[in-house]
Amino acid sequence: MQDKRSIAILIFDDVEVLDFAGPYEVFSRTRLVAGLESRRSDDSAPFHVFTVASRPGTIDAVGGLTVTPDTTFANAPPIDILCIPGGFGTRALLEDEAVLGWIRKTAARCELVTSVCTGALLLAKAGLLRGAGATTHWSSLATLARLDGTVDVQADVRWVDAGRVVTSAGVAAGIDMAFHLVERLCGREVADETARYIEFPRARACVSSNAEPD
Repeated sequence: MQDKRSIAILIFDDVEVLDFAGPYEVFSRTRLVAGLESRRSDDSAPFHVFTVASRPGTIDAVGGLTVTPDTTFANAPPIDILCIPGGFGTRALLEDEAVLGWIRKTAARCELVTSVCTGALLLAKAGLLRGAGATTHWSSLATLARLDGTVDVQADVRWVDAGRVVTSAGVAAGIDMAFHLVERLCGREVADETARYIEFPRARACVSSNAEPD
């Protein structure tokens, strides 16, 4: 079995629950061997998924859900794929240089950087969307454009694949984006079988761009 890709999902106070839990479910339940029995172990799992926060201690997500991150910035293992979710908490993080700096530094070493909902705002503020196509929650499309005027902001799509950076629209769209990445990395058969396992109807329409962020 090939080495697993590590997927880190950032969590923070006032993170939107489905923004991080949706992709977490998709990635953590993906198996290269089909069937129920394969889900009883991690033997055929292509991904190792974990949450990461800027500090130790619990995180208070939107709606009052309390979450304990698996790791912090200080002790996170190497990351292959970084996922930045959204939520009301992104507004404060737009002015948090420690978090933005960690995102920049981590993204420079990653194979892929992804966002859900207003997580794209943090990628834009960190300078990771320059010259690329991107999307976010419908209510924040104008904010995304203001943060970086070079971004080709896309409305009415579930996700935008710009190569190394993949962004998705609001909340539940992160699940569609996650399945897109499973298909991109593991093939359509694996993605479709995983969607069947969690009984999720896949959305296949997206915008793809060959332009890499500067």
